[in-house]
Amino acid sequence: MTKATASALVVTGASLLAAPALASPALLAHQAPLAIDNAATSWILTSTALVLLMTLPGLALFYGGMVRRKNIISVLAQSAAAFAVVSVLWFLVGYSLSFGRGPEAVDGLIGGVEAAFLNGVTAGTAHSLLPGLPELLFVAFQMTFAIITPALIAGAFAERMKFSASVLFFVLWHLIVYAPICHQVWGGGYLGGIGVLDFAGGAVVHVNAGVAGLVCALVLGPRHGFGRDNMAPSNLAYSAIGTGLLLVGWLGFNAGSAGAADALAATAAFNTILAAAAAAVGWTAVEWIERKRPTLLGLLSGVVGGLVAITPAAGFVDPKGAFWIGLIAGPACYAGAVWLKHALKYDDSLDAFGVHGVGGIVGALLTGVFATTAVNPLAEGATVWKQAVGLAGAMAWSAAGTFVVLMICKFTTGLRVSRDEEVEGLDYTQHGETLH
Repeated sequence: MTKATASALVVTGASLLAAPALASPALLAHQAPLAIDNAATSWILTSTALVLLMTLPGLALFYGGMVRRKNIISVLAQSAAAFAVVSVLWFLVGYSLSFGRGPEAVDGLIGGVEAAFLNGVTAGTAHSLLPGLPELLFVAFQMTFAIITPALIAGAFAERMKFSASVLFFVLWHLIVYAPICHQVWGGGYLGGIGVLDFAGGAVVHVNAGVAGLVCALVLGPRHGFGRDNMAPSNLAYSAIGTGLLLVGWLGFNAGSAGAADALAATAAFNTILAAAAAAVGWTAVEWIERKRPTLLGLLSGVVGGLVAITPAAGFVDPKGAFWIGLIAGPACYAGAVWLKHALKYDDSLDAFGVHGVGGIVGALLTGVFATTAVNPLAEGATVWKQAVGLAGAMAWSAAGTFVVLMICKFTTGLRVSRDEEVEGLDYTQHGETLH
């Protein structure tokens, strides 16, 4: 090597050392650099699988067993469609609208489109809410919540809505209703900003779906023969299996929302199991007194009602609070699913409002009563009034948005199957398939 070559190498090396490092890609407004927490990542990977289990096959079987035999396949198909449609939408724009940041003028209501097609989401990014998780895992976990919410609504219009209408409904409802409410509560919007507490989806998922289900039931009208024909569940064994899968999956739903494998997750998990059991006791007690015998359907419905009610509170209350929330929610859901429906004579086929709407409202309000900083410092300042304001905002948006979506469906695909198709059953008339 010549002296000249050596000198050139020294100069080149010095210039490289002196030059600034290559700039990392700029983070989006909602992002933070990933500082991975391996234990938390493992737990949320597990929780994501558990919550996905809730829709397929959990909710599909729970609902499938509650309809008449001629409509079982149609209900299963609606759950599968909700999974497929929402998963694609979440990738395209749903995640960005829900958890991204939008222009300042509208960010209180809905996020922006910076992260559409998951633009800017890489192996090195995290959402600022949970910087210990890879952002793609956060995206996947939250996607499972977005999937199950419209699937819940299908319980209100079961046995009479066109499949084409239900698919269009899922698309529009996700964009117009779910994404904005999710952003308003969890994504940096105004409801979260005023201190509304929703640990795992009491307002975002259950009240939202319940109110939407009620609007659907009112707009579509009752099934042919409602109040006259026998519309008893066709297979309660399916519903029992579905309930068991929902119960197990709900541990991911609630304990996973802690965002870590820690004491808060453990508290949320125990609260979830206890509240479900207490609600089943409460529902069955009322049913036993009124009807002189307990039913399996009542026990199963009580379990689900308790799971719904504890969802907003799971990580804010201690076990005593969870017990009372469950015990109150059971009779309240019974009243919503039986007394209220019969009094007002609307046909909420599978009690989407009676269980998810009423249970979510009860749980959200009682979160303001039982939330304690001994469990979660974020419970500081919790009040029933704040919870009521949050519920009112979410319910108003859900009701108005759902009505708009239904009107679009009505004047495009049409909403209901014909009377003859309904009588024959949606399995064959919508899908060309039947159970043998």
